[in-house]
Amino acid sequence: MSASTALDVELADLDVQIAALTARRTALRARANGNTKRHRQRDRLTDRKIAVLKIPGFYADGGNLYLDFKDPPSKNWVLRYTRNGRAHDYGLGAYPAVSLAEARLARDAALAKLRSGIDPVEERRAERLAPKLERARAMTFRQCAEAYVAAHEAGWKNVKHVYQWSQTLEAYVYPIFGGLPVQVVDTALVMKAVEPIWLGKTETAARVRGRIEAILDWATAREYCSRDVPNPARWKGHLENLLPRKSKVAPTKHHAALSYAELPSSIAELTAHTRIGALALRFTILTCVRTKEALEAPWDEINLAEKLWTIPADRMKGGREHRVPLSGPALDILATLKRLPPSPFLFPADPPLRPVGKMIMLQQLHRMGRKNLTVHGLRSTFRDWVGESTNFASEVAEMALAHKIPNKVEEAYRRGDLLRRRRQLMDAWAKFATSPGPSGRVITLAGRDSSA
Repeated sequence: MSASTALDVELADLDVQIAALTARRTALRARANGNTKRHRQRDRLTDRKIAVLKIPGFYADGGNLYLDFKDPPSKNWVLRYTRNGRAHDYGLGAYPAVSLAEARLARDAALAKLRSGIDPVEERRAERLAPKLERARAMTFRQCAEAYVAAHEAGWKNVKHVYQWSQTLEAYVYPIFGGLPVQVVDTALVMKAVEPIWLGKTETAARVRGRIEAILDWATAREYCSRDVPNPARWKGHLENLLPRKSKVAPTKHHAALSYAELPSSIAELTAHTRIGALALRFTILTCVRTKEALEAPWDEINLAEKLWTIPADRMKGGREHRVPLSGPALDILATLKRLPPSPFLFPADPPLRPVGKMIMLQQLHRMGRKNLTVHGLRSTFRDWVGESTNFASEVAEMALAHKIPNKVEEAYRRGDLLRRRRQLMDAWAKFATSPGPSGRVITLAGRDSSA
């Protein structure tokens, strides 16, 4: 090989090596430029940039870290991420209390948790709930029960309810789990309280169960219980599968009622008595109201000109205003009552600034030798008479008793002349009750047929 040929080969090898070195240098520069760009993309913000921000918005620093700039001026660090298809914002503190460098470190720590399967938002929520759950563990069932009664007693119409709640819980529940944390009360504990008395004291046991259920619902709403399962004292779909139905164990006992055929003679006997109890009983029978509604009636509810008694909703068992048409015999009793010493009440006690006691009518029945009867049962006497001896529609009778009837029917009757029909019914009832003796004649409302 000639000298010139060898030189050409050597120069060609050098060209190849130079090209390779040039390519490597280009690649290294590109990689270095890429790293710098990525670094700049991740750390976009500086304290100087933050200081001159004017427009509210979300400003990215990179790596899922944002500065939330709001108006009025507030700047907060937020880590924004997606987990299980849901977006989450994880607060890292306010700027400048948490510096830019500290926010980046906190971001990196949170992202590390996410990579290890820990959700920082859920972790923080658990940390915040821990003290509340600890307090809940210390809240006993008895403390919850007492708090429940205190919260609801103002809305209970009868002051006896507070006593009844306290007594039944004291007797049947507190000895079993009153001192236990409310959140540990389960089906087994509820059954231990109610099952022993379910057969012998069914009505009481049913009320105790309902009270336990209400207290546990209240405790759950107040977050004293963190229940993942439904209320263990609930009846439907739960305890009904463990206990026999109340109606099977203790069939409902209705108030003893007087046969309507005997009513006229009983009213005649009452008329011979002048005691306040006899007057109250006659008036209650003629108006078909409940004992408390009659005995606590004030004069300002009576409109003599309209022959109407309007009982406000807060005095009614159903919580709805009730209008009572006053028949002639009922008005006669009111005229007699007007001659008594002045009192705000129809049936005054002594002194007359308060109404008579609730037992006065029952005592009157006992004086008449009718200890088998109850005052409330006389409402059934009226209902039986309407159904068997008249052609008045049952809805009219139910409304006269202030019973709840199906909404659509009730609305239809309220749109019509229900008060007029009830007045006719009450007049017919008074005429029957004060008649000389029983009658088998069916009473038909004038101007209507039996289907009305």
